Parts: sequence; C-alpha cells; structure tokens
Amino acid sequence: MDLGMSADQETIQDVFSSFFAEQTGPESVRNSMPLGFDPKAWERLSETGAPGMGVSPPTGGGASLSDLVIVAEEAGAQIAPLPIIDHVVASRVLEKLNALESEVLTGTLVAGLVLRPVENGIAKSVPTGSIANRLIALDEDKILLLKDEPPNKSLPNHGDLPIAHREIKNATVIAEGLEATSVFEKGLHEWKTLISAFLVGITRSSIEMTVNYVKDRHQFGKPIGSFQSIQHGLADLPGLCDGARLLVNKAAWAGDKEIAGEINLTDNEISDFATLSSMSLIFAGETSLQATDRGLHYHGGYGFSEEYDIQLFYRKARAWSQIINSPSDECLYLADLLLEDKES
Repeated sequence: MDLGMSADQETIQDVFSSFFAEQTGPESVRNSMPLGFDPKAWERLSETGAPGMGVSPPTGGGASLSDLVIVAEEAGAQIAPLPIIDHVVASRVLEKLNALESEVLTGTLVAGLVLRPVENGIAKSVPTGSIANRLIALDEDKILLLKDEPPNKSLPNHGDLPIAHREIKNATVIAEGLEATSVFEKGLHEWKTLISAFLVGITRSSIEMTVNYVKDRHQFGKPIGSFQSIQHGLADLPGLCDGARLLVNKAAWAGDKEIAGEINLTDNEISDFATLSSMSLIFAGETSLQATDRGLHYHGGYGFSEEYDIQLFYRKARAWSQIINSPSDECLYLADLLLEDKES
C-alpha cells in the first residue's frame, strides 16, 4: 500500500490549490453569508470540469477517491463555500444507479446527498439543502431522487453552511433493494472520507495562520511565539494534521479497492472502508477542533473579531465535523463496526 501522491496527483494538487486560493478563501466566505454558497465561484469551478471529475470516463473525468481527497483538502484549506464534496459524491451515486443527468455532470444543477434517513417525508439538515436542485435520499430500502428548485435559504447555523430541511414527498424511486442501498451507503462513506479531507485542509491552514500570527504579535518586547507555553500548544498540531491526512488517504485507498475489507484488531490491521471512513471523520474532526481552538486562543481578543479569519475556520470546523453525527454518536457507530463480530 503506497499512500504517497503520484505525479498526476501532484498536478491535481497544484491546479486546485491555485484555483481555491484565487477564487475562494475567507472573503468569498464572508460574501456568501448567510447562505454559505458562492455561485460565481461555483460557475468558475464548473468550467474546470470538477463537478464531473469523479464520474467514470468517457462521460466524466475518471478521478479516483484518492484523487478527490486531494481536491477536498485544498477546498478545506480555503474553507471554500462550494458544494464540491456533496456534488461529486452524489454524481458518483447517480452514475451507479443509471440516473445521472448531463446538467448534474456539468454542475449546471447542484446535487447532494441526504445524510440521514427520511422521516415522515422530510429530509432533515441536508448539507446542501438550501442550494441543491437534485437530492438523493434513503427511505428504508428505497433510493429516492428529488428534482426540485432549492429554497436558497439556509437554516440558521453558526457555520453559515447551506443547511436546510427539504420535503421528499414528491421524490421518485430510482432504485430499491440491497444492491441499491449498498450503493447509497458507499456514498455516505465516500462523503465522510472527503469531508475528513476538507477538515484536514482547515487544520493545515489554521496551523499556518496561527504560526504566522504568533511570529508577528509582540508582547514584552518579544514575539509571543517565543514563549514556551505557546510553543508547547502548537508543537503537536503538525503531527496530528499529518496523521489525519494519512488516515484519510488510507480510507480513500480502501474505498478505491472495490473488494471486501478486513477488521483484524489482534494485529491492528483494518482495511474496511466503512470503518476507516468513520475513523477518519472522528480523528480529522477532533484535530481540526484542536487546531482552530488553539489558534483562536492564541489570537487573543482578535480571534473573536469578525475581521480576523481564524474565527471562520473555527466555526467551519465545528459545523462540518458534526453535521452527519455528533462525535460521540460517530464513536458509537465506529465501536459497533469494530466489535459487532466479537460480542459474546
């Protein structure tokens, strides 16, 4: 197993690092509030072919999940207010269910995944609920596709994400049965993996931002970064960020394998995609919370000011890390995966 980047993947990183730095970033986030979506940046991203890059060729770009996590991390580094993760996952699910429209492939229509089971015809707290024209939902063993105009109004949330409830009563059943639900469930695991990569990007930028600040901020005639307590608080963050990235890359590798994985706790060998995607979300989420929390703290009172960027990263990390599950619920889900065959 080689989790290093290939030459092609390094090119992907360079291209999307430049794109998100130029077209998105904190000012784009501020301008997109409170909806949490920058339509002009999405239009420019669509021109690159990114919305369809996860779809098989010749229709799409044929990107693997390992390729897509690179894009997701670069998006997270700029907290890009774009539904690229939800859209590429939804596109891959729709392709497998023979329901992919050309307008979704090109990004003209925004697609998203309903992360929780439908309740009484309502899809609750959908990450792209306020902006998606197409939503895929799971209702028992049926896969539903909603084709409707988005409300363009988000539920109030501290992360300023495009979250909304949506009625699914008029949705069409596009597939049902065990095979269909397994496709949807793999989509959920892919979403967890990609949002974990997004959180790694948030962590990476938060560390860089905080290190630059403590170098420039002076007290008692010295940069505050020269004080041991601040050095200690920052010392472990790069290692945690690298560890989270490594775990995300392993999850993506498992998702790309297309074979049954393994859970061997005796030898500490795990290659099961569902398990690794859950582990990634928990660890990348916790790491992003630590990095942004310390960054906010070391910025002092400025950290709580809207003019400073660290508070944006702080809020995005908290919102994205628990939008599918609270950390405690995700830990319980992971425990079930690890121990379900070992209960006496």
